[in-house]
Parts: sequence; C-alpha cells; structure tokens
Amino acid sequence: MKGRKKMRNQRNGRLFFLWAVFALAALLFAPMRADAGRLEEIAERGTIRIGTTGDYRPMSYLNPETGEYEGIDAELSQIIAKSLGVEIEYVPTSWPTLTEDTLADKFDFALCGISRNFTRARIMAMSDGYGVGYFGKTILCRAADAKKFQSLEDIDKPDVRVMINPGGTNEKFAHANLKHAKLIVHQQNAEIPSRIAEGEADIMITEVVEANHYVRLDKRLAAPMVDRPFTIHSCGALMMKGDQEFLNYINFVFAELRADGTMAKLEEKYLK
Repeated sequence: MKGRKKMRNQRNGRLFFLWAVFALAALLFAPMRADAGRLEEIAERGTIRIGTTGDYRPMSYLNPETGEYEGIDAELSQIIAKSLGVEIEYVPTSWPTLTEDTLADKFDFALCGISRNFTRARIMAMSDGYGVGYFGKTILCRAADAKKFQSLEDIDKPDVRVMINPGGTNEKFAHANLKHAKLIVHQQNAEIPSRIAEGEADIMITEVVEANHYVRLDKRLAAPMVDRPFTIHSCGALMMKGDQEFLNYINFVFAELRADGTMAKLEEKYLK
C-alpha cells in the first residue's frame, strides 16, 4: 500500500510539474502571439491598408482621369498585396499629416516616395531602402533659367521665388538651406511644376526622380543640377513601431525583389 501511494504521489507530482511548465509557457508566449498580429489582422480583413499622398510622380500618383494609382510604389503595393493574398485599400494621407496618421494606425504602412531619415526612424519604423542612387534633393526651374541657377547660392537670393509643398522633406530642406529666397507654400505638390513653368515661382525644391519626370513631360522645365544633388538618400515603407514580424515581412519582399531582379526593372522603368 505504501509503495503504491508513493508511486501515485510521484506521478501526481510529475503531472503537476508538467502542468506548471505548460501554464508558464502559455503566459510567456501569449503576448508574443498578440504582438505579432498585423499579418494575421490583414489576412482576416482580406485587405491591406496602404497610406499614400497620391501626389508624387513617378512614385505614387492618383491619376484623376482613370482614378487609379500609378508609379513604382503602386506596383510595389500590388506585389505586397498579392504576396499576402489580399486586396489593396488605399488610405489617403498628406505630407503634413503623414507622421500623425502613421502613429494613429490609420493604415498598415505608407508607401509613396517617403525619404528614409533619422527623424522618421526614431519615432516610427522604416523598411529597408529602395531606389538607392536615384533620390536626392535638387531643383526644377524654367528651361530659360537653367544657366542662371547652378548652386544654392544662386537660388538663395531675395528676388528668387521658391515654391514648396508643406510637411515633407522638401519644406525642411528649403527652411534649413534657404535664408534669403522667398518661400511660397503650395498645398498640392503635383501642381507645382506647372506653376513653375507658368512663372508663378522660379524654383521647385524636389527629388531627382521627380525633377527628371517633369522635365520629360514639359519642355518648358529644366533640372540643371540633377547630376549633382544636394543630398542623397533612399525611400522606404513607413509604419508604426512595435511589430517586428510585419517589418521583417516587408523587408523580405523587398529583398526577394532585389534578388530576382524585379526591383532593378521597376527602378529602371520609373526612376532612371
């Protein structure tokens, strides 16, 4: 009797130990499963919410005639959505509200020609970069004035009118580097090139890819310093901090696109 009782107590002790181990594991890993929920949420929802300004050629531009988004970021968005087996739900944002909208979780991530920089990376998460070598601050001006503007010093004069869109890195660059030029804020980034061509302002602070795009579209425009930009950087997807699994997935997609040559083809198509 005593032997059977001892064996029963030992068995019960082992069962209690195993129960305690499983209970502890459940407590430890439950938060990890909850934190890794973005991909699961997207799958359950059936859509991926992508924030975009829709005003930046050739990155992400909402074509008013077709109602469709165009550009390299539109194609990248389609690839990401297809890889997850979901549809795209575009969420309009703006450069002045981009950070606020990201932190408010209005979309799963934003993809619209967003410059990777330390300020954004400190408070949000940014994917690995793409378009390396294609991005940097430069100017757009009228073709007739191309020889007139060959440096920042040529631009930073009281009689030079510089038009910028609010809230993004173009505005920050202008305020940091132009102390004497007249800065004109225009809300619609996509309208600024035509305003320059029509003489409402002299200079647009923009990116190399955008400057090249509008020079091809409008022979009245020129980008005289496009081969020597003031800054060099890349672009990336922007999202809230806190979901490393989701960030890893976006980085994985970009890495695969680089590995199989798709990213290079898209950069050649839209950015070169």
